[in-house]
Amino acid sequence: MRTVVIFARSPELAAIVARADALIAAPSFLPRKDEARTRAGIVEVAGHGRVFIKRSAARSWIGGILERFAGSRASRAVKGSRILEAGDVLHARVLAAMEIRSFGAVRASYVISEALDNADTMSRFVLGPKGGRRHEVHRRKKISNAIAESIRDMHEAGIYTRDLQETNIMIAEDGAGAYRVYFIDLEDFRRENPASRRHRLMNLVHLDRSIGRFVYRASRLDFLYSYIGGRPPREESRKLVKELQELRAQVEKRR
Repeated sequence: MRTVVIFARSPELAAIVARADALIAAPSFLPRKDEARTRAGIVEVAGHGRVFIKRSAARSWIGGILERFAGSRASRAVKGSRILEAGDVLHARVLAAMEIRSFGAVRASYVISEALDNADTMSRFVLGPKGGRRHEVHRRKKISNAIAESIRDMHEAGIYTRDLQETNIMIAEDGAGAYRVYFIDLEDFRRENPASRRHRLMNLVHLDRSIGRFVYRASRLDFLYSYIGGRPPREESRKLVKELQELRAQVEKRR
């Protein structure tokens, strides 16, 4: 028995997500991710321009049953988009989503969201083509400050995510030389009023683990100080860094 559940902002978008497989198979589809269970990319849709489509298959029938009760990737992405929209946080807005169920289990999720054509993922944006902008210190500092402020604003809005990675952050430069920071992959965003200290710091730990390969330690400390609004007294700074190190050890032990 097959069931299709669709979430959409309009009937037109519902009709588009209903033919997501055909759009993914179209010659004009530009893949951005192509793995065993996940296929995602950009495609042009008449009347809506370029959109981003992501298809995620369940790992197994048991995994699909668990998704059915915990929430499919499609339903969680819709929920995450609504949370961020209510908090006035920039993100790739979900336009439509669909889940396919079979015998009570979620077999696949589809999400159609805005295509952030002028943005790039954090590492690619910071480093530039072939790492050519790696040593532009002033630019890197400005980008770091913009990201830190965006994450702080998100937390102040009572929102956090269960897994903040640099690949889930996209950045664009506006015409005035400022940077706009967008969040993507919205399945793990949660609302908590207020966002707890542990969840705030855990977001910083997850992000720090993912940027360590291309951001020096001194720059990561500058990012931390930007996030908290300035460099605290030495003793307070040491306590904060120690707390973050302990949380990081916990994360790495679990993984």
